[in-house]
Amino acid sequence: MTSPIPEPATPQTPAESLRDLARTRASLDGAEVTYWWSGSVYSWAPDEPYTRLFGFEGLNVSRLVQHAEDGPDAYRLLSREAAFYLDPVSGEILEEWQGLPVVHVWNDPANQRWRPFPVPATDLGDQVCLSLEIPLAYPSPLPVAQYPLNSAGDTYKALELFQFFVGRDDLAGPAPSVPATMSWTRMSPWLPWMERGQRPGGLTYHCRGRKLGSYDEVPARTRAYVADHHPEFAHAPEKWSEPNETSWTYFRKLHPPK
Repeated sequence: MTSPIPEPATPQTPAESLRDLARTRASLDGAEVTYWWSGSVYSWAPDEPYTRLFGFEGLNVSRLVQHAEDGPDAYRLLSREAAFYLDPVSGEILEEWQGLPVVHVWNDPANQRWRPFPVPATDLGDQVCLSLEIPLAYPSPLPVAQYPLNSAGDTYKALELFQFFVGRDDLAGPAPSVPATMSWTRMSPWLPWMERGQRPGGLTYHCRGRKLGSYDEVPARTRAYVADHHPEFAHAPEKWSEPNETSWTYFRKLHPPK
């Protein structure tokens, strides 16, 4: 006999729904929370095979604060995010790829404003899955006229797909923070440092990870790399700032237009 398909999670108000996400993604008491993930980056292009170009490992350290100026039941997530492109065979952090210097992810800040909204939730039996599907399209920080080798187009377009898996009993309890695992898929243009210009195709990231007990649970190799390059990424920001950093804006800072 097959098990019945779980029904959708019990309907909630947008504020309740956001509170569940806040406890899963961060902590209501403002404590620092570290997420860690690993996976792969694949290339795709017309008439070419899908190819695993890189391993990928990253971390995000955040703190959640309530912010009455944004409205009732609103939060601000203050975070920094670092991630590293790895040799697909050895797993070592790459410094060069096909003769080009690799530019890793150093997003400071990577902040978010949260106002109540109905977070999609699916009942999976003893777990609940909270999903976020984020299509992006905005003027590229790297216009083709200024960055012909580094820009796929004058509009940056990508798709970010998150799933957070949390125990139903944990979510029903009173704790400000609940254990969680996550998956993340991203479709994006070629990275600026790959120098593929407007060549058709792009990248797909496929990763999975979890909410750690503390930053000390990040693998030692990765913590050492952060400590050697940008030690501030071991902690969340203390104050809100904007705009956010992205791989595209960071590349522009490293290579200002001439």
